[in-house]
Formats: sequence, structure tokens, C-alpha cells
Amino acid sequence: MGKIVFVIGGARSGKSKFAMELAKKEAKEVVYIATTLAQDEEMKLRIKKHIKSRPKDWKTIEEPLDLPRAIRNIKGKGKVVLIDCITLYISNVLLKGYSEKKKPREINRLNDWILEEAGKMVSAINASPHIFIIVSNEVGMSIVPENRLARLFRDIHGETNQIISRNAESVYMVVAGIPTKIK
Repeated sequence: MGKIVFVIGGARSGKSKFAMELAKKEAKEVVYIATTLAQDEEMKLRIKKHIKSRPKDWKTIEEPLDLPRAIRNIKGKGKVVLIDCITLYISNVLLKGYSEKKKPREINRLNDWILEEAGKMVSAINASPHIFIIVSNEVGMSIVPENRLARLFRDIHGETNQIISRNAESVYMVVAGIPTKIK
């Protein structure tokens, strides 16, 4: 059965760095699942910086839209799988299915589908023999967003974080580079 270590925090909080340190301590063989889409020059530079910060012997899988499948396809035993990050994964999946023209009922179906995908991801992890370190942002500690898409993103993200944390063996909150174990 897979084990989940969940690392959450705000933007630029040090959560990815902490997750990488955990991965280095856990095992020799690390699989890094990157969920980022390189949509502009700034994001391409961020991706290059992240790649340079990773050890060269880590295997990288780029999967912006189907984490359950990517997880099921990892073969072998005893690996550490670092997923960075759930925030961008949710954003990618949400934007693929979202339209301002959609009616509330359709938006509710999209919401439910994304949460089902989060459940499938956890099921795939539970069926695997690996340790998973999952990175995510905490986006619900601010004001209520003013537009529908931003509110939907915040709500789905918060519910997804809850699904992951319920199934995690341990949860760390990282603030200003300082990790605190909260579960």
C-alpha cells in the first residue's frame, strides 16, 4: 500500500524545497512528476530552474492532466514519487473543462469530476508500493475571490487538499521555509 506525505504551503513558501529534501532522505530511486504546463516565457524559466535544482538521477515524468494514469504506470517497488504540484494539476484540469458560458449545473459536474479524479489519484497511490510526497498550495486562507472561476478553483483545491490529507500518513505545512508537521 502506498504511503502519502503531504506538503502544503503558500506560494514561494519553500514547500517544494522541503519536499525534495524529504525525497532525498527516503530512497535512492526518485520519480518526479511535474504537472506544470510551459505556457509562457516566465513559466519556462521557472521550469528550467526547477529542473536544475533536481538531482540528475531522478526520473522525471511530465503529466499535467492525468495523475491517476501516471501513478499507475510507475513500475517497480520502493520508489519515492514526488508530485509537484497539485495546484497546477487542478488548474490545468479545470481550465481544460471550464467555460464562462457553462451553466451552474455543468460547473457542478465539472467540480464533481475533478474531485473524482482526486479520489482516483489516491486510489492509485494506495494500490502502489511506493512512497508519495505530494506538494500543494494552501489557497483558502485569503479573501473570497471575486470571479466564478477563481472561486471554483479555490473550492475544488480546498476539497482536493482535504481528500489528500485524510489519506496521508503525515502532513507538513511550510511557512517562510519552515516546515511544521500538522498530522
